[in-house]
Amino acid sequence: MIPCLCRDASAFLSWILRLESGAFALARAADTFNLSCPTSVSATLLFLMADRHPFPVSMWTTRRAAGAALKILHHLHQCCKPTALRRGTDGLCRFMSSSGPPWRLLFFGTDNFAVESLKLLTSSRSSSEDIVESLEVVTLSGNVPVKTFAEQNHLPVHRWPPDIVDGQFDVGVVVSFGCLLHERLINKFPYGILNVHPSLLPRWRGPAPIFHTVLHGDTVTGVTIIQIRPHRFDVGPILNQELHQVPDNCTADELGAVLATKGGHLLIDTLRTLSERLPHKREQGETGAIFAPKINTSMSWVVWEEQTCDQIDRLYRAIACRIPLRTTWMGKTVKLLDFVGKCHISLSDETRKPVPGSVTYQKESNTLAVCCKDGWVGFKAVLLKKRLSALDFYNGYLHQTVKKTPHETAGGLFVSRQGGTEAHQKREKLVL
Repeated sequence: MIPCLCRDASAFLSWILRLESGAFALARAADTFNLSCPTSVSATLLFLMADRHPFPVSMWTTRRAAGAALKILHHLHQCCKPTALRRGTDGLCRFMSSSGPPWRLLFFGTDNFAVESLKLLTSSRSSSEDIVESLEVVTLSGNVPVKTFAEQNHLPVHRWPPDIVDGQFDVGVVVSFGCLLHERLINKFPYGILNVHPSLLPRWRGPAPIFHTVLHGDTVTGVTIIQIRPHRFDVGPILNQELHQVPDNCTADELGAVLATKGGHLLIDTLRTLSERLPHKREQGETGAIFAPKINTSMSWVVWEEQTCDQIDRLYRAIACRIPLRTTWMGKTVKLLDFVGKCHISLSDETRKPVPGSVTYQKESNTLAVCCKDGWVGFKAVLLKKRLSALDFYNGYLHQTVKKTPHETAGGLFVSRQGGTEAHQKREKLVL
C-alpha cells in the first residue's frame, strides 16, 4: 500500500504546491484538513516524496514543512484506500484514491462544434465504460447551443466565470469556448484541463482553424487533444492526435461537422487513458506553427486581378457559409451567391482579351461568369438591393450597361474594392 500511497500523495502535494508554494502551503493544507501528526509515520514516505519532486532540500527539511507533510501522509494512510473509490463530498480522498476514471468533469463550450463532444460525454455517463462520474457545464450568456443542450439533458449549467470549482472536479474540458482561462482556474483541476482543437497542432492555432484549412487548400487535417496552459491559446502539450483526409470540394461547415464528431471520440479515448497519457505528453514546439485568425468581412472581397479560379473556389467554400463573397458594381456592393466553380467561356471576339472583373451571362447554364486572374468563375445569383438570379441581373443591369458601353469599361465590370489587394495579400502571408 505504501508505494501506491506515495504515488498519489506526491501528485496531491504537487497540486497543492502549484496553488500556493513552499512550506507554508503544506502547513496550510494540514491545517485545512485538521490533521494530527503522529510520530509513528515512517519518515521513508517523506524521502520518497522528496525524491519524486526536485524541490529545494531546504523546503523538506524545514521543520514546519516536514511536520505538515507527515500530517498529510498519515491522514491519507488512515482514510484513503487505493482500491476503494470514495464518492461524495470528500474531495481530497476522492482525488487521492483515484488514478483513473470515472472522472468528475467540468465542460466549457459554446457552439455546435462543442455540442458534439458534450453529447458523447453525456451518453458515456450511463455506459458500461465508466469514464464519466459527473458532468457539469460552463457556458457564456445567451442562448448558445451548449446551454440549450445542457438544459435539455438536465446538466447543471454555470455562467462564466465559474465560482464552483474548488475540490469538485478532477478534469476540465474546453471545446470551442473562446475565453482564455486564468492560471488560478487551471490549477484547480488536479489532472488539468483538456482542449479539443480541430487541426494538427501546431498548424492553425487560433479561433478559426477549420476555415483556414479549407481556405489554404490543406489536404490533411485532424483533431488534437492538448492540455491547456495559461496566457496563450493552443500552445499546451499534446496528449492525443488523429489525422483526417480533407475531402475534395468540402465546405468549412461540412469539414467542421466531421471533425466535431471525430474530436468527441478522441476526447473519450483520451479520458479513458488519461493517467497513462499524462506522463508521455509531447510539447508542440514552434516548427510549423501558423495562426488562424477569425474570419471577417474584409476577407470576403474578391480581388479579380490577383485571385485564381482555385483561390476563389477555396475562399467561397471556406467562408461563404458565414460571410458572402463580395465585389462592387457601378460603385455598389454586390454579394455573390451560389458559386458553381470554374467556367469554360467561348467569347465571340477571340482577339480581345477580357480584363479581370469582366462579366458575361451564360444563357445555357443561367450563370454569371466573371473573369479572374487565370480564367472564369460562375455564380447563379447575386444580392444587390434584393436577391437576383443570373438572368434577372442580366436583364436589369448587365444588358443595359453593355448596350450603353459595348466596349469593356468599368461600367461592365465587377470591380475589386479598394483595399481588397491588401486583404488578399494578408491571407497569402499566413502560410509563408
